[in-house]
Amino acid sequence: MKIYTRTGDTGSTGLFGGPRVSKDDDRIESYGTVDELNAAIGMARSAGLSEAIDGQLDTIQHALFSIGAELATPDPDAKQMRIISQSHIEQLEIWIDQHEKTVPELKHFILPAGHPGCTALHLARSICRRAERRVVTLVRHHETQVSEELIIYLNRLSDLLFVLTRVVNHEAGIEEVKWVSPA
Repeated sequence: MKIYTRTGDTGSTGLFGGPRVSKDDDRIESYGTVDELNAAIGMARSAGLSEAIDGQLDTIQHALFSIGAELATPDPDAKQMRIISQSHIEQLEIWIDQHEKTVPELKHFILPAGHPGCTALHLARSICRRAERRVVTLVRHHETQVSEELIIYLNRLSDLLFVLTRVVNHEAGIEEVKWVSPA
């Protein structure tokens, strides 16, 4: 399989089992942002995170690849591409609950700062929020059928990534940087 095909040289790309669309199509923006999120999580994994967190992020990266495939497919039901289910969401919620027990109660806004793994996870969290917005745009503007579980998964994943930023700093003994209003 060749890496370059020259088929996208005019600004279009092919969807899985579907037509060619412009590279700035909302569908491409959606799965492209999920791909960016996956890369950001990979970067965070290279920052020396605990084995437990790294294992969870590995599982998440595989799920994100499936999400990208679903978003790249105009008719995911026909291609059996709907992978994310309620059990995937529940797994994220279990991890959030477990991790929240290990950090002090959050009583203030915090800035993305601290351990390199923490800041990388903050970047991934913000990309995750954008991915969720891009998927919502896809659904609202094009009436595209995207599973409710996929959108919920992205929402819950941003919550988990936030909690993990706190865990990483806490495990490293780094105090969170409180947001202080410049007023």
